Amino acid sequence: MPQPGALRAVLAFPSTYTVGITSLGYQIVWATLAQRTDVDVRRLFTDQGDPPHRHCDLFGLSLSWELDGPVLLDLLEQQRIPIWANQRGDADPIVFGGGPVLTANPEPLAPFFDVVLLGDGELLLPAFVDALQEHRDAPRPERLRRLAQVPGVYVPSLYAPRYSSEGELLGVEPTEPGIPATVAKQTWRGNTLSHSTVITPEAAWPSIHMVEVVRSCPELCRFCLASYLTLPFRTPSLDDGLIPAVEKGLAATQRLGLLGASVTQHPQFADLLAWLDQDRFDGTRVSVSSVRAATVTPDLGRILAKRGSKSLTIAIESGSERMRDVVNKKLTTEEIYAAARYAKEGGLTGLKLYGMVGLPSEEEADVEATAELLLALKKATPGLRLSLGVSTFVPKAHTPFQWEGVRPEADKRLKLLAKRLKPKGIELRPESYGWSVIQALLSRSDRRLAPVIAAARGSHESLGGWKKAYRAVSENSNSLGLQVPLPLPPPPPWEQVIHGAWEDTQVLPWDHLEGPLPKSTLRKHRDEALPAG
Repeated sequence: MPQPGALRAVLAFPSTYTVGITSLGYQIVWATLAQRTDVDVRRLFTDQGDPPHRHCDLFGLSLSWELDGPVLLDLLEQQRIPIWANQRGDADPIVFGGGPVLTANPEPLAPFFDVVLLGDGELLLPAFVDALQEHRDAPRPERLRRLAQVPGVYVPSLYAPRYSSEGELLGVEPTEPGIPATVAKQTWRGNTLSHSTVITPEAAWPSIHMVEVVRSCPELCRFCLASYLTLPFRTPSLDDGLIPAVEKGLAATQRLGLLGASVTQHPQFADLLAWLDQDRFDGTRVSVSSVRAATVTPDLGRILAKRGSKSLTIAIESGSERMRDVVNKKLTTEEIYAAARYAKEGGLTGLKLYGMVGLPSEEEADVEATAELLLALKKATPGLRLSLGVSTFVPKAHTPFQWEGVRPEADKRLKLLAKRLKPKGIELRPESYGWSVIQALLSRSDRRLAPVIAAARGSHESLGGWKKAYRAVSENSNSLGLQVPLPLPPPPPWEQVIHGAWEDTQVLPWDHLEGPLPKSTLRKHRDEALPAG
């Protein structure tokens, strides 16, 4: 129970309850705050929320998808909180955010946040709330200065971007003495990872208990934010971490989800499978998130089928061995065939594959190779239902491909796969090329995008709405009636942000925020993948 005088907090999620409550990251942040007696936390989703406070001291948002960013502004307005951080006074709540999108590149949304937490919540939240409590009666500017001293806590208003007369970003620097020049992502290295704190039939995955088996991924695919941003690869021990977490959930439900970027690479995963193979788990339904194809075994297929799974999900990225080498996939064609074979032999009825088009250096022949591989797999494993989810490459901060742009030919290549696969009975689930473009806009921009995000409100669910907003802000037009209380130059050309291949020497919007690996290492990994010439 919260004690008298507890900080009144709202933790929001930029989607409906059924989607938000299925986010393990959101659950963990909420539980961390709810377990403190000095915080009274309420939940808020786009369609519902806990009973509101009359006044709140702290408003938080968990963000895991770039395209959800504009929803923040609607949620703030609902709570009668000024959307621009520099318009908030002592009586307004501290607005904070976290999650992979904001840890990677918070700059497009920075003018709306008072505080951004970079990295793992297990470390950041306790230190953040302790600092807030210690200085809660101080004037707002002093509170923010104090928070900026906490490792991993980024206070955007205490940093200012500098631009050349041509509009080139020259750096993002502290605005006053005593503020750290850079802010480093914080990494949780404890022996346990996260698991569900809420199990409900109303979730998108009903009544599921989710257990995080691994964090990060040791494979280091060159495009992958989930691997590079969350390094190092971490695994809880089986006996002290995983089994107790599973047992706790199975006391309440018979549905278990094992989560992670590459769950089968936990060093004791075979032991966990053998443990779940016991008769006492008959009736328990077990599902796993994406697994590395090379780690699929006959036992994995058999035990998952026995435990109610219908299909297995593997990421292949491309049917072309050359492209898999470019992205550092470390996966042979034979291992993909073996994964399909073991899935079918084990009793699974479906195999979901994930791929990409538009990767750096990709040629049309590489996309043809993906189609050929799927058609050959269908022939080699008759009766196994195949589906291919395919997206367009989007460059992400803190990865080796952050300097590469979105390739316009990706749109045509998505259509090529549809033409080759759909008539042969292979389900194709393509992500929209147009929305990949907007995703890149949000992942690669600096603070000059904030007025565009504000201008796109109400029409941010249409590509035309985004383009109209970008054009209006670029032309300094007030045709959208936008009030921007910030001295920002117009954004750079649309093509340059989305499709431009950036120079090594270019200052990146996130250079003042330290990820797990230095820029020089990312450059080295990029050069290994894409040798000059």
